[in-house]
Amino acid sequence: MIPYNRQSISNSDIELIKKTLKKTIITRGDNLVKFEKAIKNYVNCKYTVGFNSASSALTSACFGLNISKNDIVWTVPNSFVASANCALHFGAKIDFVDIDKEYKNIDIDYLEQKLIKAKKQNKLPKLLISVHFAGQATFQEKIYKLSKKFGFKILEDASHSLGAKRFDQFVGSSKWSDATVFSFHPIKTITSAEGGMVCTNNYSIYKRIILFRNNGITKNPSEFIKKNEGNWYYEQIYLGHNYHLNEIECALGLSQVKQINSFVKKRNSIANFYDKNMRDCGFKLPKIEKENLSSHHLYAINIDTNKINKNFFFKYMSKRGINLNVHYIPIHLHPFYKKLNFKKGDFPNSEWHYDTAISLPIYVGLKINDQKKIINIIKKFVE
Repeated sequence: MIPYNRQSISNSDIELIKKTLKKTIITRGDNLVKFEKAIKNYVNCKYTVGFNSASSALTSACFGLNISKNDIVWTVPNSFVASANCALHFGAKIDFVDIDKEYKNIDIDYLEQKLIKAKKQNKLPKLLISVHFAGQATFQEKIYKLSKKFGFKILEDASHSLGAKRFDQFVGSSKWSDATVFSFHPIKTITSAEGGMVCTNNYSIYKRIILFRNNGITKNPSEFIKKNEGNWYYEQIYLGHNYHLNEIECALGLSQVKQINSFVKKRNSIANFYDKNMRDCGFKLPKIEKENLSSHHLYAINIDTNKINKNFFFKYMSKRGINLNVHYIPIHLHPFYKKLNFKKGDFPNSEWHYDTAISLPIYVGLKINDQKKIINIIKKFVE
């Protein structure tokens, strides 16, 4: 089978992992510090905090942004559930903003109209979680402008877009947000097997996130409530979790950081080949905004469901050794969210995208002959 996505592991990755396994300490060591610094330097932000997953990074970022019970948080339905779940962990009320059909990111006009209506009802969000679908940055500067007008905070869920740019500004710089989250899941731009990272330029947010990642524990004497009892002493001042990345995962991440640009270049090359050779197939192909460089985590097309049965297409491709996927089942249509009174028809663009979307294989190790095979099989199906 040709997978829809997969990791790319080199011999140098493996050697650094072997070296790490021989260290005295294999958790909370210098690899974590180095990995955080490498991402910080790459995206050009002030502070970074590494996590064992992007989901825990999103949850911790919500804590860092002081999200609490009954706060209102908005995100998009076209994402993995973690983009919304992170706020619910703190008792916040979640709502959604639909996407646009061109870029599959948050619809700025829809957002503005919803904000105007929310202001009249005194129901403005405290936080907006913008999602960079498939590796393409949102119109983040426009969202930032609206945040100043309506007074909400911004968290970028950039799980798909490490290595992506907008106006030559790396996603993760957090120039137009309070914080940004990356994922290092195996199929993302780079991997640490599992992992995530929060980037921010705000020291107060950074400090809270650090403590939350460490079970809410501080070892800083200036923060102690009681008298310091000795070098062993620590105090828990928040309710947190153990969300650390271990040294082995960080070793893999450290090795892969060096390859971000080459990985993004390769993914763009694959996407361009699809664009060139599938323009006459009758599909809606991904559109990249002119000011953006996409990391192309996904290559998601939209089919005409009046002409193609999506389930049949999946089975047809699978029988011929091509593994496809769909991104995403709209969050508001999951059984858990239906219990929160969301229903089909609430966000039509996200629902249209789910009904028509298919993710084709795209990964660094995808060979040109395999890509040609994929395209030829698709063309035979269409014919």
